Amino acid sequence: MRDVTTPHPGPGDAVPQPLPAAPGADQHPALALVNTRTVRPTGAFDDLAEPAGALDWLTGTGLLPARRTLTAGEAGRLRTLRESVRELFTARLTGAAPDRAALAGLNEALAAAPFTGRLSWAAAGDGPRLESRPAGGTPLDAALTRLARDAAELLSGPQAETIAACAAGDCIRFFLRTHGARQWCSQRCGDRVRAARHYARTRAAETT
Repeated sequence: MRDVTTPHPGPGDAVPQPLPAAPGADQHPALALVNTRTVRPTGAFDDLAEPAGALDWLTGTGLLPARRTLTAGEAGRLRTLRESVRELFTARLTGAAPDRAALAGLNEALAAAPFTGRLSWAAAGDGPRLESRPAGGTPLDAALTRLARDAAELLSGPQAETIAACAAGDCIRFFLRTHGARQWCSQRCGDRVRAARHYARTRAAETT
């Protein structure tokens, strides 16, 4: 799949304020990944455009250990997975056949670091716990596989029906619909759309 990137602020540019997490993004890192590419009042913005930003995102979500470097190629792999997941979310919403390259990209990430089960039992009095651990690959491979697994489980599981695209025309984020009437990824988007509608109605009334 083609690696899609969008402009990132340069030195001296205003940095957009962080957007509130979309519903479901705190529970599903794959959803949070898709929403790292946004459209703000200042234009298109990509949290992962530079290796430093991609590293900050991976460490901030706990997918990579701290104090690690990330190369441009590794950041590109993360962006490529993001675009694959975005394509598959869109296909799920529209009922269209998935893009083959996007599906292949997700499956490639799933195989980057296969996980195996391991029973953990720390000490007397503690209960046993089944853990999944990577059977090989680099820390980045493990991070990509975790993201791909989360996306695959979300797309194929009971929450798939709740995947939604923000109804604000200038927003490209996804979210999980917490109730049937929800249309926006955040109150900010809802307030902006309602304000625009009010302005349009006011202007229409003034011209009649």
